[in-house]
Amino acid sequence: MNDASPTKSALDYHEFPRPGKLALQITKPFSTPEELSLAYTPGVAEPVLAIQRNPEDAYRYTAKGNLVAVISNGTAVLGLGNCGALAGKPVMEGKAVLFKKFADIDVFDIEVAAEDPREFIETVARIAPTFGGINLEDIAAPSCFEIEEELIRRLDIPVFHDDQHGTAIVLCAGLLNALELAGKKIQDVRIVCLGAGAAGVASMRLALDLGARKENLLMVDRKGVIHLGRTDLNKEKREFALPPSERQTLAGALAGADVFIGVSGPGLVKPEQLMLMAERPIVFALSNPVPEILPEAAQAVRKDLIMATGRSDYANQVNNVLCFPFLFRGALDVRARIVNRDMKIAAVRALSALAKQPVPAEVLAAYRKKSLSFGPDYIIPKPLDPRLRACVAPAVAKAAVESGVARAPYPTNYPQNNGF
Repeated sequence: MNDASPTKSALDYHEFPRPGKLALQITKPFSTPEELSLAYTPGVAEPVLAIQRNPEDAYRYTAKGNLVAVISNGTAVLGLGNCGALAGKPVMEGKAVLFKKFADIDVFDIEVAAEDPREFIETVARIAPTFGGINLEDIAAPSCFEIEEELIRRLDIPVFHDDQHGTAIVLCAGLLNALELAGKKIQDVRIVCLGAGAAGVASMRLALDLGARKENLLMVDRKGVIHLGRTDLNKEKREFALPPSERQTLAGALAGADVFIGVSGPGLVKPEQLMLMAERPIVFALSNPVPEILPEAAQAVRKDLIMATGRSDYANQVNNVLCFPFLFRGALDVRARIVNRDMKIAAVRALSALAKQPVPAEVLAAYRKKSLSFGPDYIIPKPLDPRLRACVAPAVAKAAVESGVARAPYPTNYPQNNGF
């Protein structure tokens, strides 16, 4: 292995010139005895007493309102599996960098050595007063469902499992646009989802919220089509179970299907299986780094498809960074108590709309493109599009206010029409 190897480059990036990717900074003057007395004793007693009288004043006098916890137990790290809490720390630091870079949100990354869901829940609940929001990350299914549901119930700040809802929001934004290009409506199409973990369940729940019909949706796991005749289903899978039919395999499910969503594993779809799908099929093969089927293999047998992957080296990358920084930005700016259905749908609609706008020159330059316009090779915005914050955050904030989960009004400095 030479000095220019990808492995060495990645390790050097994380080690030098100082280990890690994060640091803290002081936000107030701190160079005189008077400033010391304001920052700590005796001056610090005043905000303490104010917050004791009115807990909402924590948003006035501390960093709580712009501080998110990125928390993991390391049981589902990227595509690497159960690496453990400590080994997941580079990913959590990376997530923190994305929050700061794209939405100017401060983050503490927290790695919890607790695979038991109840222990994890108790740990997070006890430290939650520190934060304005909780981003759960890299937690294996089905524990992730229990953990998120219980923390949402117990806490009064947004709790958001990005592997579920970030994926779902970006996926559904791309799906709506792909369907428009294919001349199809979400309420009419047959959808096959391969993968029934966090991303698959959340994505199909959101698709139903957007108008998809349960009877037109087949979910497939490693044992085949999920149906009511099976006795091995957890409660999340049972949500999507249909009466048993002849469609017991992936190939059977794909026959006549309009949409394939893959959130499973590499190479699980064969080219000949795509030939079974309906005209103008939509194929989202999102397993990363190796998709369920490579675009070149899919396009060799289906010239009429619209395709997305999770990779940056192909068109239409479904990337969570399109969503989570800006969703939290909007939620924090109105002090939302929760991320609800309306806020998720608002993010979907905002991303969908942005892909139809003219692409700025700086985005073309960043991606070395002469042109980009709404079409089969551009159904979702690019992650480095500087308009994402002004597009998604206001839409989410507005939805939070209108749905009654905000504790602060819509900011007067926000655009009133998401920039469009």
